[in-house]
Amino acid sequence: MSAQSPFDPPAGSLRASVGRGAVVTAASQAVMVATQMASVIVLSRLLAPEEFGLVAMCAPVLALIGMLQDFGLVQATVQKPGLRHEEVNFLFWINVALSVTLGVLLFLISPLVAAFYHEPRIGPLIAAMALIVAMNGFGAQHAALLNRKMEYGRIALINVAGAVTSLAVAIVWALVQPSYWALFGGQLAGTLLPTGLMWVASRWRPGLPRGAEGGRALIGFGAGITGFNFANFFARNLDNVLIGRVWGGAQLGLYDRAYKLLLMPLNQVANPLSRVMIPALSRMLDEPGRYRSAYLRVLALSLLLVLPGVATATALAQTLIPLALGEQWAGSAPIFMALGFAGLLQPLNNPAGWLFISQGRSTEFMVWGFATAGFAVAAFVLGLPYGALGVAVAYSVSEYLKTPVLWLYVGRRGAVGPADVARACGPIVLAAHAALGMLWLLRPWLAEGRIESLLQGTLFCYLATILMILPFPQGRAVLREAWTLLRGAVLRGRRTAPTPG
Repeated sequence: MSAQSPFDPPAGSLRASVGRGAVVTAASQAVMVATQMASVIVLSRLLAPEEFGLVAMCAPVLALIGMLQDFGLVQATVQKPGLRHEEVNFLFWINVALSVTLGVLLFLISPLVAAFYHEPRIGPLIAAMALIVAMNGFGAQHAALLNRKMEYGRIALINVAGAVTSLAVAIVWALVQPSYWALFGGQLAGTLLPTGLMWVASRWRPGLPRGAEGGRALIGFGAGITGFNFANFFARNLDNVLIGRVWGGAQLGLYDRAYKLLLMPLNQVANPLSRVMIPALSRMLDEPGRYRSAYLRVLALSLLLVLPGVATATALAQTLIPLALGEQWAGSAPIFMALGFAGLLQPLNNPAGWLFISQGRSTEFMVWGFATAGFAVAAFVLGLPYGALGVAVAYSVSEYLKTPVLWLYVGRRGAVGPADVARACGPIVLAAHAALGMLWLLRPWLAEGRIESLLQGTLFCYLATILMILPFPQGRAVLREAWTLLRGAVLRGRRTAPTPG
C-alpha cells in the first residue's frame, strides 16, 4: 500500500468521494453540454460558416501546442503515489516554462501558418492565441491538485463558470462585431477566469523554482502521456488540416460544425468522468476486484446514458441539423450522420485511457496512440478525394476496425480484460446500433414537426435499448444500477427542497 500524500483525499473517503463526484459531475456536465449546444446553435446563427472555418484552421496548431505544454505532467500529479510539495512545485514551474516558451513560439510562427493555408487572416488570429497558450500553464497544477483531492464540487463550479463566461463573451462580441474574433474572445475569457479560480480554490501556492527528488520519473511518466497525445493529435486534427488545405474554409466549416455538434458533447461527458475515475482507480490498484467492478460499472452506465441519444441524433440528422443550426447548415447533415457511427464507439473506446494511466502504463499508452494515428491517417487519406463527407465516412470505418485491436492490447495486462468489457458493455453497444437502424426505418411515421419527431425518436431509442438489454444479466445489472442512482438523486432532491409555507 502506497504512503498517504497530503494531496490525497481523506483516508476512507474514496467511495463517498467517487459517489459525490459522479453526482456533481453529472449535474455540472448537464450545464456544460447545454452551454456547448447553445454555443453551437447561437453562434452558428450569428456567424457565417467561413468564420468557423478560419478558427478551425487554427485548431490543429493549437492542439499540438497544448499537448506539448502539458507534457503529461497533470496526469503525473494525479496518478503519483505519495505525492510531495516539492514534486508539485517542480512540475508547476516546468508547466509555466513550457507554456510561455510555446506561446512565444506560436507568435513567431503565425505568419508561416497563414502562408500554409494561403489565408492572411490566420496570422493575426494565431498570434493572438499565443496569449491563451501562455496563460494555460499557470493553472495546470492547481487543477490537477483539485482533481487528485477529488474536490469535484469546486471543479464543477469552476468549469461551469468558465464555459458560461466564454459563451457570453463570444455572443456579445459576435453581436457587436460578427467575425471570427468573437470566437477568440470567448476562448480567452474561458481561459483567464478558470485559471484564477483554480488558484483560489486549490489553496496551494508554488515556491521558488527548484528540482525535486523523483522528478525524472515524473517527467518519464509524462513523456509517455505526451507521446500518446502527440500521436492522437494527428488522429484528431489531420482531418481539419487536409480538408482546409484541399477543399477550403466552406467545406471545413460544415465538417467542423457537424463534428462539434455530435462528438464534442460526448467529450463533455468523457472528460469529467476521467477526472473522477483516474484518481479513484489509481487508489484501487492493490484491489483488482474492486478496480474491475468500479471501471465496468461506470463504463456501462455512461454508455447507457449517451448511446441512445447518439443513435437518435444520427438517425434523424436531416431533422436535427436544420433545427439546431439553421437551414444554411443543411450540408452538414450527411457529415453529421457519418460521424454518428464513430460516436457510437468512442464512448466505449476512449475510457481505455483510464486503464493505461491509472496503472502507470504510459509507454504502452504512447504505443497505442501511434497505432491510432496510423488508422486515422489511412482513413483520412482514403476519404479526402470525396470531400468532407468522405473523410467522415472513413473516420467512422476506422473506429470500427481499431476497436477489437484496442481492447486486446489494453486487456493483456491489468484487472480488466477484453472479455470483461464485452460482457459488461457489448449488449448496450449492440442495442444502440439496432435502435438506430429501427428508428431510421420508422422516420416516415414520426410526427411532422421537427421538435416532436426528435422527442419521439429519443424516447424510442432509449426504450428500445432498455428492452434489448433486459435479457442479458449484465444488462439487468446496469439497469438496476441506473435505477438506484436515479432514485437516490430524487430522494436527495426531495430532502433538500424547501418546505412550502
